Amino acid sequence: MGFNGRNGDENGTAGGGPKASLLSKDGSTEHFVGFSYLPNQIHRKTVKKGFEFTLMVVGESGMGKSTLVNSMFLTDIYSPEYPGPSKRASKTTAVETTRVHLKEKLVNLHLTVVDTPGFGDKVNNTDCWAPIVDFIESRYEEYLNSETRVHRTHIADNRVHVCLYFIAPSGHGLKPIDVECMLKLHDKVNIIPVIAKADTLTPEELTSFKKNVSDGGGGF
Repeated sequence: MGFNGRNGDENGTAGGGPKASLLSKDGSTEHFVGFSYLPNQIHRKTVKKGFEFTLMVVGESGMGKSTLVNSMFLTDIYSPEYPGPSKRASKTTAVETTRVHLKEKLVNLHLTVVDTPGFGDKVNNTDCWAPIVDFIESRYEEYLNSETRVHRTHIADNRVHVCLYFIAPSGHGLKPIDVECMLKLHDKVNIIPVIAKADTLTPEELTSFKKNVSDGGGGF
């Protein structure tokens, strides 16, 4: 049935026999049936079901996190009715999730945005990253528990897939809180450092700042 064994010919038939194929309603051949067609079948099934993606944004207030997220997905995830994390800052670092369904060219995306209002906005920011670490680890634990159940149905992938870490455009390098937080997170989630409001820096300052960040935050 579509196997190209030792006795098969160059057309992929088994022992010179005919290829197996599906017939459409009008009797015409629709497509070849065989394991070589599995990638196409998986692609169609995955596109129909949609993709799960969880994005975390971390940074101090006023960094433009909400604007960037809205621009990335070309939709108003944050709006006057549901303002961004800077407008919802709490006394301690909070972890809040926003779930939206997006569709682009028949591809469905189930997007979860995790924001952290209150991060780095206090005089004493000791251990302000702890709720973030706890949240990421709890999502991994939930996924592991779902995977190890005897009777498993659909397993939603709620793990945090990537973290956008916003860095203040000081021009001098990373702050101690930036270094400490990214050290706590780097072995738990993929981190993408983002220099917030980079257009306020000159090209020379931006190049120097990027180098400081790449070198581990020199400048403090």
